[in-house]
Amino acid sequence: MSVLGIVLVVIVVVVALLVVGGLVITRRRAGAQEARLRSEVEEANQALASAHADDKGWHRDRLEQAAREAFAERSAADVRELQLVQVVDRPGKDDDQAVFRVITDHGSEYLHLDRHGDRWLPR
Repeated sequence: MSVLGIVLVVIVVVVALLVVGGLVITRRRAGAQEARLRSEVEEANQALASAHADDKGWHRDRLEQAAREAFAERSAADVRELQLVQVVDRPGKDDDQAVFRVITDHGSEYLHLDRHGDRWLPR
């Protein structure tokens, strides 16, 4: 093999390694950004749901108490965190809904509450 052939093979190998390395780094960066973006979207959704509930005169402490009581009726797990993720404000009082994400040591699940007058009851 000539010197020119060896130089060309080395150049091709170096370029291939750079391309593969660039792809790996880009994938890792995209994965890290996706997780951060997902977290930021989740926080924004919670803030929006909370702001919407406050705007409609719903009392957050009453909603959370109703969610804790409803969850306690169906599970013995301790609630670590309650996240208000959605509020549905339909005309009138009896068709309103609230959705909480209940986080426990065993995982998380969604809890739907329906409004009946001034009370919030599990669906």
